Amino acid sequence: MQIESLLKTYIQSALKEIYNVEEDTILLQPTKKDFEGFYTFVTFPYTKSLRKPPVEIGNALGQYLLEKSGVVSKFNVVQGFLNLSIAETAWIEVFNALALNPDFGYWPANGQSVMVEFSSPNTNKPLHLGHLRNNFLGDSVARILKASGYEVIKACLVNDRGIHICKSMLAYARLGNGETPESSGLKGDHLIGKYYVLFDKEYKAQIEVLIAGGMSKEEAEKKAPWMLDAQELLRKWEQGDAETVNLWKQMNEWVYAGFNDTYQKIGVSFDTTYYESSTYLLGKDVVEEGLNKGVFYRKEDNSVWIDLSAEGLDQKLVLRGDGTSVYMTQDLGTTDLKFRDFHSNKSIWVVGNEQDYHFQVLFAILKRLGRPYAEGCYHLSYGMVDLPTGKMKSREGTVVDADDLVQEMIDTAETRTRELGKIEDFSSEQAKHLYQTLALGALKYFLLKVDPKKRMLFNPEDSVDFQGHTGPFIQYTYVRIRSVMRKAEQLGIQLTQPVVAVPLTGIEQEIIFRLSDFPEQVAGAARDYSPALISQYAYELAKLYNHLWAEVSVLNEPDADLKYFRILLSKAVGDAIKKSLGLMGIEVPERM
Repeated sequence: MQIESLLKTYIQSALKEIYNVEEDTILLQPTKKDFEGFYTFVTFPYTKSLRKPPVEIGNALGQYLLEKSGVVSKFNVVQGFLNLSIAETAWIEVFNALALNPDFGYWPANGQSVMVEFSSPNTNKPLHLGHLRNNFLGDSVARILKASGYEVIKACLVNDRGIHICKSMLAYARLGNGETPESSGLKGDHLIGKYYVLFDKEYKAQIEVLIAGGMSKEEAEKKAPWMLDAQELLRKWEQGDAETVNLWKQMNEWVYAGFNDTYQKIGVSFDTTYYESSTYLLGKDVVEEGLNKGVFYRKEDNSVWIDLSAEGLDQKLVLRGDGTSVYMTQDLGTTDLKFRDFHSNKSIWVVGNEQDYHFQVLFAILKRLGRPYAEGCYHLSYGMVDLPTGKMKSREGTVVDADDLVQEMIDTAETRTRELGKIEDFSSEQAKHLYQTLALGALKYFLLKVDPKKRMLFNPEDSVDFQGHTGPFIQYTYVRIRSVMRKAEQLGIQLTQPVVAVPLTGIEQEIIFRLSDFPEQVAGAARDYSPALISQYAYELAKLYNHLWAEVSVLNEPDADLKYFRILLSKAVGDAIKKSLGLMGIEVPERM
């Protein structure tokens, strides 16, 4: 039973029976804390058409609901606001329906499938803080969509070719001296990232020399020897030169091993992986199709373009005059391939907002080409992550490495936990697992609690806090509930029966309301592709439970029925917290 939907139905009936008014949409809002009630219906909009004062309308509607709904226990009218209090029997009915349903909050299958593409790493550097926001966002959105009824395919497109890859290859070929992850003691992705930084260092030095010799900066950037050599290396790779391809394969294998280690550590996985080296040529067929359909046009230099000015965009290059691909060419081909492979109803790209224009163009082209999947394409654009020290730059080696950051979070979680001194009976393995659980909970929660579209500032110290709007605070609340459950089990209390009518405090009513709202929170987060909505829900629920803990006795309540209710209420809150954090990819500890 949904109280809000019932109230809306009865208000519609009241308007029809009392005033002969047909109203399709009834809006309810939470009652302001200064007034008694739980839901408020505003009567001001009806005063003109009914020619009656808002207080009179409110009283008439309130009396109708009191007599006929069985949901409203009392009401009061303040000017044009009808404030409704809910009967305890209604709250109990709602609570029993959700507390004894292990799948509450999850929606049934809707027959729709969606692909969520995220991560998109480059094989010339390890994952960094920005990648973490991308990975956590994509993984969480995939979990939320699955909970809302979709069949979900998690996809990753690896950027494993191009000039940026050749830069690290060139630096390694010139400076590597056969260094390997084993000989260096570095993860494979860290080793290759080191040579990407070394390329940039040498490249800049060469530019300075050329500028000192009288060359302009722009020309020097194009003619620096290492840049010319990297471009030649790319040509060799595209021509299939055996030595170049073998070096590329070896370096990529090292990087993939490093990526897999990081993915495993942060709890992220994929159902399918695409590689740009395998897909970058596919778009040429799409370009040929577009030319035949008159969607694209060819310029005198043989380059192929599309005019999207009708869509408020611009003219866009889709194939170079020499027949080589641009990013748009690749994306057209890869998107076709993804649809042929999975026939998804929706496709979501989790990519930073610096690519907003690119995706506007891509989707516009797909619509022009008449692709059946075009309407289901969506760019989940998210803001960059800044640090207190400023922006990050991969080629200059100033990024915050993902592995280093996770380890720093684990170390911080260990320090904070030891300060609290509550894990003396933990084994070393149990303690290690707890630190990792808290660290990743803190990191994921901090990066996901901000609306995806917003740029954000990340401060590791603030995220690992056992108070306030943090992952560890919610995890700690769950642990408190688990302690209650263990003690209830020791008392032989089995939570299998519905609750009988008991007197409810205001905070208990509020908690039941919040619990009953969980399915709508999941649906809303799925509609908006926003884990931030789930994070806020979990935080509010945890705060309410802690207020309850401070107000009433749970295990020591003398009334048996009330005690049973509060224990079952605790379990329901714990279940909702575990499910909410699970939708964010966050594990919950049993003890801490």
